[in-house]
Amino acid sequence: MAMTLGYWDISGLGHAIRLLLEYIDSNYEEKEYTVGDCNDYDRSHWLNEKFKLGWTFPLLYLIDGAHKITQSNSILCYIALKHSMCEWTEMEKIRIDILENQVMDTCMDLVMLCYNPDFEKLKPQYLEGLPDKMRLFSQFLGKRPWFAGDKIKGEKDGYTGLKRISAYIKSSHFLSRPIYTKQAMWGNK
Repeated sequence: MAMTLGYWDISGLGHAIRLLLEYIDSNYEEKEYTVGDCNDYDRSHWLNEKFKLGWTFPLLYLIDGAHKITQSNSILCYIALKHSMCEWTEMEKIRIDILENQVMDTCMDLVMLCYNPDFEKLKPQYLEGLPDKMRLFSQFLGKRPWFAGDKIKGEKDGYTGLKRISAYIKSSHFLSRPIYTKQAMWGNK
């Protein structure tokens, strides 16, 4: 039975999940929710269903048989655990936890900027600080081939899943844009 990934009809927080699902060659379908046009940004498509699902934190969700998971990082962890991608050393796990939180902080900085009505005014300051943020990721990576260790977990050759991601990016199913919903000042088209 196919898993169901439910999220807005944007790439947003669902992007990494879709890439991981493609990487592991998972059978999944998407339930996309649409935001209305700029007059009122009607979200009833989602709101009419959101609280009927019976979950505490319903926004982005994955249904896998009896398992119903919400929150993007929890979904990523669930998929990785299910597909034996979590055979990490203690140090690798620490690095993954650090990286996961730093990536989320960096993403949220961009989200806050893009949904801010003063986007154009704040953009230069954000762009000015971006090289320093990226330098931190580069320093964290160091001389490693991957952020957590020397290989991708769960892959025999390390590249089969990357070939699947490449094929997915070239497919009609790939959703590169919009990144954000219609209320955003940037990335909404």
